[in-house]
Amino acid sequence: MSKVDIRPVTTAADLAAVVELCWAYRDFLYNFAPTERLIVETFYPQDKYSALMARLADEHARPRGIILLAERDGIPLGCGMSHALSDTESEIKRVFVTDAARGTGAGRAICQRLIDQAREDGFEKVYLDTSIAFAPARALYASLGFIERGPYQPMPDFARKAICFYELPLTTAAALPR
Repeated sequence: MSKVDIRPVTTAADLAAVVELCWAYRDFLYNFAPTERLIVETFYPQDKYSALMARLADEHARPRGIILLAERDGIPLGCGMSHALSDTESEIKRVFVTDAARGTGAGRAICQRLIDQAREDGFEKVYLDTSIAFAPARALYASLGFIERGPYQPMPDFARKAICFYELPLTTAAALPR
């Protein structure tokens, strides 16, 4: 089996593949359990998600964001993206791998590339969130150095109880010039 390739989206075909993966991610969330369905219905109802998909490339455009596509032998297997929340803070969004990519390290590779890109772009901190029910994702984020924290954006009460929020400082006192 060949390795999974992680690369930036550069063509309309790449973007179409990512949009398809994002819809698969939404379907996965929607059908996972009642709590995740409520989260999808609250934050990503069909019309709002369609509008987001239409502007995805703009939302995550370089130089302050990026969209990554994971492929094996030309077959899309996963995606992930980031965008700026401020001049110093970036957010990772919609990291998703298909069943065919689970256990291959594709999710870790996507996250690491997004973290590395945020660091190269000069961000000082990266945020992300995931469902409390997604134990493998939570373990991955912890292994990458993310620290659990409270919500970093306004959030309804039910979501605060269902979502884990994380941050990763990209600079340390030891790394700063003296």
